[in-house]
Amino acid sequence: MRTIVVHEFITLDGVIQAPGGVDEDTDGGFQHGSWTLPYWDDAIGERFGQTMVTTGAFLLGRKTWQIHGTAFEAMAGDPFADAMNAMPKYVVSTTLSSASLWRNSTLISDNVIAAVTALKQEPGKDLLIDGSSVLIQALAEHDLIDEYRLHVYPLVLGGGKRIFPAGKRINLTLVETDALSTGVVYMRYRRAAQ
Repeated sequence: MRTIVVHEFITLDGVIQAPGGVDEDTDGGFQHGSWTLPYWDDAIGERFGQTMVTTGAFLLGRKTWQIHGTAFEAMAGDPFADAMNAMPKYVVSTTLSSASLWRNSTLISDNVIAAVTALKQEPGKDLLIDGSSVLIQALAEHDLIDEYRLHVYPLVLGGGKRIFPAGKRINLTLVETDALSTGVVYMRYRRAAQ
């Protein structure tokens, strides 16, 4: 059985939208893109590297998949991009007709919860999600998220896309925490038994 892991850069008020680029995701008039950049710490990259070791495939929503695919396909030859491009990917979308934008991708367009539940039942390494706020909320509503690995940034943006569904209680158990030199705090939580 596979574990579904959410790995996010997140603000104190729970925003995950456009952490890496000014124009990365301006949905809803969001104007705070690239908010992570002033807080870089090499430990953030090391944590992501550790997460990649246990990852067997990405599970992504359409917008995140398109942003990542467009970026990493153009960087072929870069060791990190090559690793991202080689990894199997599942993109969840009811609007895409093809997953050809990013190599090694499979489209999930129907019965998303049943399809993800079936993927989770397979043997193998973790299924990793980042970005993908709509997908994460849908999976959290059905108690399919096993672990949250969060880099919490010391700022409040006041609005933007979030990963936790409104009105849904999710009990978590703290597994690990680490305060980084730039004020970012890494927190790793597992879903507590209900």
